[in-house]
Amino acid sequence: MKKEDLRIVFMGTPEFAVPILDKLIQNKYSIVGVVTAPDRPSGRGQKINESAVKVFSKSNGLTVLQPTNLKDDSFLSTLKALNANLQIVVAFRMLPKVVWQMPSLGTFNLHASLLPDYRGAAPINWAIINGEKETGVTTFFIDEKIDTGAVILQSKVEISPTENAGELHDKLMQLGANLVLKTVQSIETGAVKTFVQPLKETKTAYKLNKDNCKVDWNTSMHSIYNQVRGLHPYPAAWGLLSNGDELLNIKLYEVRKHSEAHKFEIGKLISSRKAIKIAVKDGYIELVNFKFPGKRQMDAVSFLNGFTFHENAKML
Repeated sequence: MKKEDLRIVFMGTPEFAVPILDKLIQNKYSIVGVVTAPDRPSGRGQKINESAVKVFSKSNGLTVLQPTNLKDDSFLSTLKALNANLQIVVAFRMLPKVVWQMPSLGTFNLHASLLPDYRGAAPINWAIINGEKETGVTTFFIDEKIDTGAVILQSKVEISPTENAGELHDKLMQLGANLVLKTVQSIETGAVKTFVQPLKETKTAYKLNKDNCKVDWNTSMHSIYNQVRGLHPYPAAWGLLSNGDELLNIKLYEVRKHSEAHKFEIGKLISSRKAIKIAVKDGYIELVNFKFPGKRQMDAVSFLNGFTFHENAKML
């Protein structure tokens, strides 16, 4: 097959998908359409925001479809009329069978983990939260279930001990762009090979919510440290501070860990003029960058200039 014979529909929404689409355009592949999420109101003024993929696509003169229902007859007929023979999905949503079966060369997805591990909504976050030393990206052909299809290619990368989710996101974004290009080239040349994902218990990338973002101060110092960096910059880990008569919900963006024996109660807050530490069972977690309710995000030194903790302050 020649490059010009490939007609690609790209499906994606967030910033993570943009460099992948750009890589395909830079390599002269024909993108006959882009499917992305509908515009949504957000923020205090409920301003209508376009997805990162839509903004990029419009600037490159691409045809953009924004269906609310992927089974809608009018969307399906419009999609079919694009006459694509390959669909590529990056950070979009689950597709109905009628959509992913449409192109003759199939529909493949880029997932930000080394499948079968970390299937699900938040693979980048959970790899760090669980203290993994490596992760990667995977391309696979979509089937009826979520992230279970035949694997095409994978690429690995190390996770540094201090790396946060935002930094790993950016690293995987670039790694993913290269892997998608390599996958398309293998389909183009007819050299594509796949392997069935092994049937085994896998580590799951559960959807993030308020409960699994809350810090449990009774877990290990290392677990707390990994949780904070695995949720930074978004949605951020949080803790509940009992400060005298107040209960304060604090978002935690950066912490340090100090392995040190002590006799303080778990959760006890110890502050000096330059540092805020929380006692945990195998040392201390130092709060470096955080946000108190009604205040801007700030570092500990700046915060301590205008705030005094109760003597019995404790993280619950």
